[in-house]
Amino acid sequence: MSQHTRQGTTPQTIPPGGAPAPERTGAPDGRRLGLTLGMLVLPMYVALGAPSVALPAIGRALAVPFGATAWILAAWSLTSALAMPVAGRLLVRWSPFQVLVAGVVALAAGSALAGAGPALSVVIVGRLIGGAGAGATVIAVFAAATALPGRQRIRALGIIAAASATASGCGTLLGGAVTAWLGWRAVLAIPALALPLLLAALPSRRALTRSGSGSGSGERNGSTGRLDIVGAAVLSVLAGSLITLLQAHSVGLPAPVTLVVAAAGALAAVGLWWRVRSTPDGFVPRRVIASRGFLAAGLIGGTVFAGYYGVLFRAPSLIEQATGGGPLEAGVLLVPAAACSVLAGRLVGTLTDRFTGWQVSAGLAALTVVGVLVVALFTGPIPIVLGMALTVCGFAGAQAVLVGLAPDLVAADDRDTAQSLLNFMNALGGGIGPAAVAGLSGIVPVPVALAALAALPLAGLVLSLTRRPTVGRRPAPDAMRGSPR
Repeated sequence: MSQHTRQGTTPQTIPPGGAPAPERTGAPDGRRLGLTLGMLVLPMYVALGAPSVALPAIGRALAVPFGATAWILAAWSLTSALAMPVAGRLLVRWSPFQVLVAGVVALAAGSALAGAGPALSVVIVGRLIGGAGAGATVIAVFAAATALPGRQRIRALGIIAAASATASGCGTLLGGAVTAWLGWRAVLAIPALALPLLLAALPSRRALTRSGSGSGSGERNGSTGRLDIVGAAVLSVLAGSLITLLQAHSVGLPAPVTLVVAAAGALAAVGLWWRVRSTPDGFVPRRVIASRGFLAAGLIGGTVFAGYYGVLFRAPSLIEQATGGGPLEAGVLLVPAAACSVLAGRLVGTLTDRFTGWQVSAGLAALTVVGVLVVALFTGPIPIVLGMALTVCGFAGAQAVLVGLAPDLVAADDRDTAQSLLNFMNALGGGIGPAAVAGLSGIVPVPVALAALAALPLAGLVLSLTRRPTVGRRPAPDAMRGSPR
């Protein structure tokens, strides 16, 4: 193993002993780069919460049932999650800046199409394109941040996590205001603002290029960057089937179609298992998911995201019912909860100096469980805002801790692939949460649906307490290769 490779695996985001890893001299400043990247993710995270308050207006304007408008949210979450592993593969050949530009362009184009769509089908196509661009942008942002050393990495990730949680939490406020003043089309077009914000990243272009994968050897992950189409297809079908089945009841999906979707999902699951076993260097590399602690980190993050986005989906309507106000009033009341993300982002660095990442993730999962149960069991705006605040803290903290942990679980050459797959599991959890609540709400009362949702972050809490691998032991870059290079 070369000296360069060994040095590439030395920095640790969350050292087992609690001491921060040494930083490289001349490395980009984590705070400055974090602010730049955090500003870029603002529009795409607003796009998660803002449209939820505009759905009734969209249904009336396009003359479609309200249940059908749920696909506007699901389409974004689905393609955002699926684009993340693809973007991780693109980082084999491209720098994070190049992936960032491609992602922002797709994000803006899709959002503009959704805002101008004359029919629901066109709006959904626009959301699919915009979600894919958002997924690629998130991967480019985190690829640049996780390449930083030691404390600089934690600083950047904390700022990005605080920005994303604040934007998603304030999305209902912005969505309500824009819907009232400019109409629902302007709400769907909000993510297009990422295009002019891309200009702010130009001064950091050198850091984004130097930090990324494109500066590597040009041959990563046991391949030359070829995309495993079969692996990508079965993963896409599996994720799409899962989201669709969870929302089947809420959108009135016919029983025969539901059965077909379930069969497709089952076949995709078998196909993914076969592909991972037969193609170790495929779209989902076996050595990455077999790394000790990787799947645990992804599942923990996915369950915490599910709890947060499930509450975010229902909180505005619950506040409207409790106060008798509209979406704008609900958004205003949720601002204090969103502000908690800033506190969580700042505290995560301090906590990871004293505790291991798995201990911190256990605490964050516990906060999410309590937050979901508070919203489920108590009525009135104050308990709802309090529960939302707890889930916001869990979301913001878990995003920084678990994404920052990914590079320390795998070999250096697999860093971008691991980070993109981990983000995929997180984003998929974010889509599962609202879909599960929406599906269950048509069968049982909303409080029962939310209480059932709490089982997901509870599973993450149990997993973080029982599966705590040693972070410092990572496989060598050439370990578990499917074939010699």
